[in-house]
Amino acid sequence: MRIKRAMIMAAGKGTRMRPLTDTMPKPLVPFAGKPLIDHVLDRLDEAGIEEAVVNVHHFADMLEAHLAARPRGPRIVISDERAELLDTGGGTKKALGLLGEEPIVTFNSDSVWVEGLGSNLRNLIEAFDPGRMDALLMIADAASTIGYVGRGDFTMDPLGALARRVPATTAPFVFAGVQVVSPALFAEGPDGPFSTNLVWDRLIEKGTLFGHRMTGVWMHVGAPDDLAEAEAFLRDL
Repeated sequence: MRIKRAMIMAAGKGTRMRPLTDTMPKPLVPFAGKPLIDHVLDRLDEAGIEEAVVNVHHFADMLEAHLAARPRGPRIVISDERAELLDTGGGTKKALGLLGEEPIVTFNSDSVWVEGLGSNLRNLIEAFDPGRMDALLMIADAASTIGYVGRGDFTMDPLGALARRVPATTAPFVFAGVQVVSPALFAEGPDGPFSTNLVWDRLIEKGTLFGHRMTGVWMHVGAPDDLAEAEAFLRDL
């Protein structure tokens, strides 16, 4: 199916990225020669996404000015969270009137990677099957990411269905910050802030949360040290 619209999660305070985020929103932190959010928008543009809804909160005016000055697509629509930061689930619910009813891509503004075979975003979109999936997450091999330190997020069965990591164990896959999902699922969430994890847990119970294994190398850039490690990796390619 063809997906035309995306939502970029860009409203967070970027607390772990301080001191860089003391003077700018995290999506504008430079990485490999351009702001993080421009990496995201360029990926979306290359994949044929026509419109991106971007939520704003921290240094919202600065982020809006940058987005307004972009010389290329996709078209930008702002979802204003200045009054209250709503987390990923609540932010998507607030933006439902802007997102339409068809499946969308959601994209964390700090999700960056080196491509493997073809386009990971295009491959994800092409792999989404609305007949059996409510959401399809881009997942990376936890052991081969740059900057990620953790026990992993998910296990995956042979058909691609995801399950949570069991406590006190490790899991082979980590969420790479991008998914294809039906926006209507977020309407069922509570009022106010909530995490997309609430939606995912419901889908795991239904058996409709799936993963698509990305190629290449995903880079976790949550803090300044992560950013430096990722840029060093790029220089050594």
